[in-house]
Amino acid sequence: MKKVTLKDIAGHFNVSISTVSKAVNDSHEISSQLKLKIQEYAKEKHYKPNRLALNLLNRSTNTIGVVVPNILNYFFVQVLYGIEKVANENGYNIISCISDESSSKESKTLEFFDSGTVDGLIISLAEETQNDNKHEALKDIINNDIPVVLFDRVTDSLECDKVVVDDFEAGYKTTKHLINIGCSNIAVVNPTGSSSVGKLRLLGYKKALEEFEILFDPKLIINLSPKDDLDMLMSFLLNYKAIGGIIGLDEITAVKVLEVVKARGYNVPNDISIIGFTNGQLSKYVTPSLTMVSQHGKYIGELTATLLINRIKNPGQPYETKTVKTSLLVRDSTKKLQ
Repeated sequence: MKKVTLKDIAGHFNVSISTVSKAVNDSHEISSQLKLKIQEYAKEKHYKPNRLALNLLNRSTNTIGVVVPNILNYFFVQVLYGIEKVANENGYNIISCISDESSSKESKTLEFFDSGTVDGLIISLAEETQNDNKHEALKDIINNDIPVVLFDRVTDSLECDKVVVDDFEAGYKTTKHLINIGCSNIAVVNPTGSSSVGKLRLLGYKKALEEFEILFDPKLIINLSPKDDLDMLMSFLLNYKAIGGIIGLDEITAVKVLEVVKARGYNVPNDISIIGFTNGQLSKYVTPSLTMVSQHGKYIGELTATLLINRIKNPGQPYETKTVKTSLLVRDSTKKLQ
């Protein structure tokens, strides 16, 4: 069935397109009798207004674009939930896209958002984008006066609002906790590649070791890519030294590490204590329940959306960078403090 347009309705009533537009939008400029006839006919023919055309006319879409690098990481799910909550409360819809850590996919998504489809953009950079340090697509969006808020994975080379997690402190506090409960030879399993968050957490880890005069051993760091066999890498690690603690830099990795360690016959936490990042549902229901670093993803989502909407409404304000502290949620996968 052919979609009915304003032009079709105008032809049926032998009036101008402008008159039909005013009638369907309930304008007082049209007589009540004609307005009612046009509205009834439009409803009968299942007329739907062209939202994109209206948005271009009004120069507003009431839509926010969101780009995350990895939807399998529960942290980003929590952030999306927080963004959508605040967006809906303020009359905005969201279009969410996933870059899959790819700079080319991220660029194509940004080109789409740069075509007048959104009023503002919230983005956490792909790992490839951070490695290449190329931000032309984002610069184009900012230069076209589309407000942008970067979160979690950010860059200093762009001037915009930002929300960051204190990942250095998180890595430091997590490592210090394991040292304080008597763990030696603390390993890190890092699935975040060379992203800024992974680097900062490792710097925090090294700082804690240095504070306790423990030499850094690079063989205790597993940099895990999607193609790697975690079972094999964990076997190498567990055969290398008597590992006392392991930090998994995301939730899924921490859960997998827990299962591998248990399958090798180790008792968690008496033999090996394990801590993960991102407080999702998985970590609560494995046995033993995992001690986790909460990054407060929902709050970060709410904060980024609030910053963006304020920027849309007040474009001339100075840019802000908000830092969110993490919390350590101690459960059964770590030994108790003596």
